[in-house]
Amino acid sequence: MRQEELRAGALDAARTLLPGRTTIGVLGGGQLGRMMALAGSAMGYRFVALDPASDAPCGQVTPQITAAYNDRGAARELAQRADVITYEFENVDAGVAALLTEESYVPQGSELLYTTQHRLREKAAIEAAGVPVAPYRKVGSLAELTAAAADLGLPCVLKTATGGYDGKGQAVIRQTEELEAAFRQVAPGAEAQHGESEAPELVLEKFVKFKCEISVIAARSTSGEVKSFPPAENIHVDNILHLSIVPARVSEEIQQRACGLAERLVSGLNAVGLLAVEMFVTEDGELFVNELAPRPHNSGHYTMDACMTSQFEQHIRAICNLPLGETTLLTPVVMVNVLGQHLDGVIQRTGHPDETAKRLGIAPKLHIYGKTESKNGRKMGHINLLCKDTGDGLSWVEQTNLWRN
Repeated sequence: MRQEELRAGALDAARTLLPGRTTIGVLGGGQLGRMMALAGSAMGYRFVALDPASDAPCGQVTPQITAAYNDRGAARELAQRADVITYEFENVDAGVAALLTEESYVPQGSELLYTTQHRLREKAAIEAAGVPVAPYRKVGSLAELTAAAADLGLPCVLKTATGGYDGKGQAVIRQTEELEAAFRQVAPGAEAQHGESEAPELVLEKFVKFKCEISVIAARSTSGEVKSFPPAENIHVDNILHLSIVPARVSEEIQQRACGLAERLVSGLNAVGLLAVEMFVTEDGELFVNELAPRPHNSGHYTMDACMTSQFEQHIRAICNLPLGETTLLTPVVMVNVLGQHLDGVIQRTGHPDETAKRLGIAPKLHIYGKTESKNGRKMGHINLLCKDTGDGLSWVEQTNLWRN
């Protein structure tokens, strides 16, 4: 397909890009890009990725441009080599994304990327869509933090407005005496009161007493078709996702409301592709949206083996304007992350008969990401435990002892 034809039709919201004749460019070459490329390649799409690491996971399975994310020359090369461009993580340089929307076809655009890169903008957008978030305040100094904490009440969570993931760039504050230490931890180098340094952009969120955390992956195509996957119940350890349990252990009514909120957001934000919506469920059944991610998400990895369509195939379908795939759950599943400290044990275990899985009726499906450096706390892969009941999957995790640090 000729580039000039695509650019001439870049504003055509219903443009359909067919497999066998389309190359998809991916900003980012991590595991999400890798799994996206593997799913799309099976459908007949070609891929090219842009990533600064020469040994990036996506680059192991598809051609790659090795350059910094803010390298505009490399971005233009990506535009020349690809018919359509997507991104695999939201911290892509927004200026580069904006450049690509002008010079190439980026169905997701750069506006939602700009919104979700900043927690305050993101929360305002969620509220504008009529979806509830936990009470919050903008904070730029210790004095403002003190006033906001008095207003919201403790405990609270202080976060950077930009960046931060897996618990980085945030601190839980339970007592007034912890305010200054939390401010210095989250905004190192900032003056505690009034100094010459530029005021940091922080957000203080009221700590929601929740029963559990769930997430819903919703998809919207360029023609406006919307579908969501079944909610996953997420369990974190040390602020890193450990398990996703599907079906989530909440009522059917709460699951339906959660899907409704996610679908309202993906439509209200005019998103294209996937939108991961993380939520808190309170004891009385209220739902509060915590964060958004406009891309495939760790908590959606269960779909690769347990749903009629994986989140990665769905993302490709959405940005290329194919009919969205069915999201029906085929089997209960527990997804468990494999971190650096677990990797050797997991790999060794695959070389032997799994008597625990056999006894419990579990079918473990291992996915390794191809990262060359294994570090404690780094996501190196995941296992989807297909089971008759999620309790059996949780028993397998407990009995294997692989996740006991």
